[in-house]
Amino acid sequence: MLIKSLKVDDFRNFTKKEIKFSAGLTVIVGDNATGKSNILEAIYLLATGKSFKAKLESEMIRYNSDIARISAKLRILNYDVDLTEENNPETLNTKSKMQNTSLEAVLTDGEVQIGEDSESIKKTQKKKLLVNGLPKRLIDFAGNLKVVLFGPWDLDLVTEAPSIRRRFLDEVLSQVDREYRRGVLLYEKGVRQRNKLLLRIRDEGIPRSQLLYWDKLLIKHGNYITEKRSEFIDFVNRTKDFKDRDYSLTYDLSTISEERLAKYANEEVYAGTTLVGPHRDDFVFEIRNTKYGSQDQSVIRNSNLEIRNSSPRDLARFGSRGEARMGVLWLKLAELLFVESVSGEKPVLLLDDIFSELDHEHRKIVLQVSENQQTIITTADPHYIEELTIPEEIINL
Repeated sequence: MLIKSLKVDDFRNFTKKEIKFSAGLTVIVGDNATGKSNILEAIYLLATGKSFKAKLESEMIRYNSDIARISAKLRILNYDVDLTEENNPETLNTKSKMQNTSLEAVLTDGEVQIGEDSESIKKTQKKKLLVNGLPKRLIDFAGNLKVVLFGPWDLDLVTEAPSIRRRFLDEVLSQVDREYRRGVLLYEKGVRQRNKLLLRIRDEGIPRSQLLYWDKLLIKHGNYITEKRSEFIDFVNRTKDFKDRDYSLTYDLSTISEERLAKYANEEVYAGTTLVGPHRDDFVFEIRNTKYGSQDQSVIRNSNLEIRNSSPRDLARFGSRGEARMGVLWLKLAELLFVESVSGEKPVLLLDDIFSELDHEHRKIVLQVSENQQTIITTADPHYIEELTIPEEIINL
């Protein structure tokens, strides 16, 4: 999977901008506020149908403009499957070839001026997504381009609210699993509708039987979401750790079932909200130092200092900022492997000004990984690219 070129019109700070990317490493260099992150945001929008930083999609439209257009030309690996064999991944005959694909997103604030007459306003979609010129729903648009994005804000995964970690899980899995995308959309709609009914049960006394349809919907899609999140976390935990550091994720899942919904029936009515299900999930980063070998119960004494490595530590509560950085880097590298493993395609790696957050040793790890697939790096400090294998493309903003 390769991005050949990106074109933006009236997007963020750009009036017009077209960028051609190499098949290997592209480095975008520029001072702060020149729009480096905006380029990665545009690529991410075409991959997921969403921004990684805008609260309102209209924020991505350039100031005093009505409409923003973002488009890219891709080369995507397409599989032709010979179904004469038994439907088994090990026996299927497949032929693969690269095909050209175009993706486009058109953003408005819901109104567009027609002609020069300021009073001629036309109502329009706030977001239109197209693949090869054909309009697509978000569920069919997302995942045509697969990316892994790593930026300084990802440190929030360790320390901030569970909603950030749930969103991360959804963003990863939605790129590689259309059924997961559909399940999340239906589940979130179901939670909203069920919560409205819970409030009416509490305040108006309507019968609980009106919950039955939504209970079944949440159980069906919630269990699929939980299953796929669990599979991803298991994959991450099998990923190789860094030297002297053993990282792991503990999945704190909220199972949804008829029994659990019945157990919390009274509490849910009182609270007016659904109290169980994957919208309450979380995961915890843990770390175990392995520098002193596998003697888990050992105590190493150095003067008055005792270092115990008997059990994992909660990284958010007991880890250093440096260990948190490494934990997120470990997770992102695992994400890269996961997307390739599930989709059969190498995702595009997007690195947004992360080198200032990493020491020399771990910058070296990232740079080695960047050689394995198309990688686009932004940096404000050109000294960092001195450590790189010579980039195939350097773009100065």
